Amino acid sequence: MRLPAPITHAVELLQSLPGIGPRSAERLTYFLLRMPQDRVLDLAESLRRLKSEIQTCQECFNFSEDSRCTICQDSRRDRGLLMVVEEPLDVVAVEKSGKYAGFYHVLGGVIDPVRGIGAGELRVNELIGRIRENWGRQGDQGGAIEVIMATNPSTEGETTAAYLKKILQEQLPSGSITITRIARGLPVGGDLEYADPVTLSRSLEGRREY
Repeated sequence: MRLPAPITHAVELLQSLPGIGPRSAERLTYFLLRMPQDRVLDLAESLRRLKSEIQTCQECFNFSEDSRCTICQDSRRDRGLLMVVEEPLDVVAVEKSGKYAGFYHVLGGVIDPVRGIGAGELRVNELIGRIRENWGRQGDQGGAIEVIMATNPSTEGETTAAYLKKILQEQLPSGSITITRIARGLPVGGDLEYADPVTLSRSLEGRREY
């Protein structure tokens, strides 16, 4: 049976999304066909706005409506804390825990030689620049910035955290930063975005020097 071209195209596009297989894509397509037209148009408009109105924060590289996200603009947050995460979804997960009051730096991935991703593809230089800026501000008060390595507890995440520790210690003044690693409240091989708030809270509270 040859399906109409619009249905086939919709199925192909939905199937390209993570976690959506051929059967799920077909079910979603036929569900959309049964939805009221105004709801489908609302969904289409929401997707259009998602691409046209959302940008990358120039400071932490999280997603934002403005050039700086609401977290980076929040003067009440602790500028002596900087958490390094892999992706924007990790920021959402940590914020839900309600146990962290510092800032973030989104790397944009992890070092993964199998996929051809090296340190040059990540926002490492931007991380070093931000830490230098914040250390200068904190240094006047005799304090040091705590850099929390919150990459996922996978092989790639651990490799990335170890690399960042080495490069930060080499390029930043001794005593200017304290490097910690998020505690093992997270299962090995797990992702921050899927962790529940209680597990994340314990991970933050139990972090250790790295």
